[in-house]
Amino acid sequence: MFWNKKKQPSLDGMEIAEQCRLEAEALYRSGKYHCAEAVLETMRRHFAPDAPEGVVASVSGFGGGSGSGCICGAVAAGTVALGMVLGDKKATSHMTKELHAWFKEKYGATCCRVIRAENDKGICPLLTGEVAGKIAEMLGRQ
Repeated sequence: MFWNKKKQPSLDGMEIAEQCRLEAEALYRSGKYHCAEAVLETMRRHFAPDAPEGVVASVSGFGGGSGSGCICGAVAAGTVALGMVLGDKKATSHMTKELHAWFKEKYGATCCRVIRAENDKGICPLLTGEVAGKIAEMLGRQ
């Protein structure tokens, strides 16, 4: 799914949050993106299309819990996406807290190692999509 940057994508009645969820999960499953990259690329396409495609490389180190297994790469990239789209420190901080609280409630932790130990390995594409959908939902309220 590639769109002209000057045009908004046709959602055919689908809510933006659901579209972002599906797109981020598909990017992850393609094997070309890991969790963090898929989240940031999806948010870039839908909420910051003028941002260069190369911005996605800025989160390449976040996959697999930033190499240490700790903070989930999808959540870390979600924080970056919020800052990129909002451009406001206070709003980004507020929404980041909301994102982390939502994720922790849903998965019990924000630590990649903990999540993967307690779930099937196939959880990563699903939570990648869910993080992208949640961020889109949050940004849609702005």
